Amino acid sequence: MKKLIYILVVVVLVGAVAYTLNNNKQEMTAAAAVAEITSEAIPVTLTGVQSAKLDKSFTAQGNFKPVQNLTLVSEISGQIQRVLKRKGDKVRAGELLLQVEDNTMNANLVTAQANYQKAQKDLERMKNLIAGDAVTKRQLEEAQINVNATRAQLVFARQNQSNTRVTSPINGEINEMYIEVGSYLNANAGTKMYDIVNVDRLKLNVKVSEAEVLLINRGQKVKVTANAGGAQEYDGTVTAIGAAADASLKFDVEIEVKNTANNNLRAGMYGTAFFPVNAQRDALLLPREAIVGSIQDPSVWVVNNNKANLRKVKVGTVTQDQVEILDGIQSNEKIVQSGQLNLREGIQVTALK
Repeated sequence: MKKLIYILVVVVLVGAVAYTLNNNKQEMTAAAAVAEITSEAIPVTLTGVQSAKLDKSFTAQGNFKPVQNLTLVSEISGQIQRVLKRKGDKVRAGELLLQVEDNTMNANLVTAQANYQKAQKDLERMKNLIAGDAVTKRQLEEAQINVNATRAQLVFARQNQSNTRVTSPINGEINEMYIEVGSYLNANAGTKMYDIVNVDRLKLNVKVSEAEVLLINRGQKVKVTANAGGAQEYDGTVTAIGAAADASLKFDVEIEVKNTANNNLRAGMYGTAFFPVNAQRDALLLPREAIVGSIQDPSVWVVNNNKANLRKVKVGTVTQDQVEILDGIQSNEKIVQSGQLNLREGIQVTALK
């Protein structure tokens, strides 16, 4: 009898434990479901566009390019004897860069001079003989033709002899060199010798909108900064304005910039031009941190019925902490200002106070 009682007690205890575990499991499942539902509501800070008066002055970015950039190629054939300027050296127009072997050219020049002098003497003799009918007019004409031909040969020989001294055609800096002492130059192939870049003055090529291009005039003075150069400003002058827009409805504007004495600006750097305009206009502004992605391809998270949706926008003037919105947002719409990191299309959000 006692054994039966023990068995009944054990059965009751096992049943109680099983019942408790089952209840706990159901409560945990329900709690997890509630937690999952709650976690889908991402906390965010909301903002909206604000109407304000905005200075019509604007900025535009682009790349610096040299005003002069050339590749120097050989005009004669011959072996290089001396190299006087190398990569990184600054040069002035007319300064000697290298010397080519000139023995052959000197010999050709001497021969050309002798042939020209002989042709001149032959012509003078023909002129004296023509008076006594000792020569024909045709012989006189041939003598004159020979003088002209030998004169041309002499000019050509002098040019070749001069070309053995290769000089820089512009002021600038040697950006690359392709030759060494002993290299052979081939005039027919046009052997490359140097790349020379003049960075005393540079061009900053920027693109502006159709509204902005109407505010720019050729010859206008602007301030230019290099993105990598800190706050230092450079004087720029608008030298060209595109006559037609590109596929993105942007217009090319070329600005010539005078470099510093030590040439701080370098070709290829990014630069920003500031175009001052003495006028204001109405604008819709949004905090800069609300923009998702780059200014070149901007989007924002728009909240409607507590759901977030990503939307492309068109922006205008950009300041340090605000962006002008040209299209894509209505004035009464709510925009996520912070908390975008965990957002995805259509997700529930809750606004932080």
